Amino acid sequence: MGKLLIVGTVAIDEIETPFGKTGRILGGAATFIALAANQFKVNPGIVSIVGEDLPKEYLSLLQEHNVDISGVEIVKGGKNFYWKGRYHNDMNSRDTLITELNTLADFNPIVPNHFKDSDVVMLGNLNPSVQMSVINQMEKRPKLIILDTMNFWMDHALNDLLTVIKKIDVITINDEEARQLTNEYSLVKAAEKIHEMGPKYVVIKKGEHGALLFHKKSIFFAPALPLEEVFDPTGAGDTFAGGFAGYLAATKNVSFENMKNAVIHGSNLASFCVEKFGTERMLNLKKEEIDKRLHQFKALTQFNIELE
Repeated sequence: MGKLLIVGTVAIDEIETPFGKTGRILGGAATFIALAANQFKVNPGIVSIVGEDLPKEYLSLLQEHNVDISGVEIVKGGKNFYWKGRYHNDMNSRDTLITELNTLADFNPIVPNHFKDSDVVMLGNLNPSVQMSVINQMEKRPKLIILDTMNFWMDHALNDLLTVIKKIDVITINDEEARQLTNEYSLVKAAEKIHEMGPKYVVIKKGEHGALLFHKKSIFFAPALPLEEVFDPTGAGDTFAGGFAGYLAATKNVSFENMKNAVIHGSNLASFCVEKFGTERMLNLKKEEIDKRLHQFKALTQFNIELE
């Protein structure tokens, strides 16, 4: 069974969309990544920091879904990372109403000894210095190091970000971030520039318009499955990353051809995440549902072209 180390947030979220609003619910990048990765035969472990106010049942839920939480530090008397946001009617844009870093502001990740030999490391969207700290704690070079980041770190910690990008194999960012990082509008040119920074593989997420995978001169595109209902996009990108990383950790094959499959599996799981608020859909997902939707992806993307 492949071992997957996940570094990221376990958050308390509060979400408003055109379909309603939630109270304080479980969220965070590491949470969504782990729940998605758990759909494969992997041993996922989270390294994170939480406050004592995080409801105990949230960590119990992760354990019930076979997620190792021995790397989650609980700060006595500390308050948990909290995010509140409101989505616009198009569901593609949102306003952050409140962000409280709390315990996350002093996060010093400690990788448990039994995860220092992980096959795959998934570095969720965090301060690049935190991401680098995790890489430096690994006993041996993992088969694959995947990094997620965002425009905030490009604005406020670019040098640290470029340093950690040199050490990774795969970067996952959205199209806007890829353009900002490279000053290139063309995503093909942007991917070429990112390759020069270090990563062998570049995944550019385009939300409801799918995802692109770049490796040298090769390009693969996976569409997003058209859905009847989208309730909450929160965590969809992290769910994609979790499916991508989980599939690669389970198959122990990090070739470009297998990454194509990983992109499809990630897209497939992300399509479920958006159907309910927060983690609700991912916590109750059945294998039969996943397989059925994979067949829909296959029907959507496979066709024969007759060439003269």
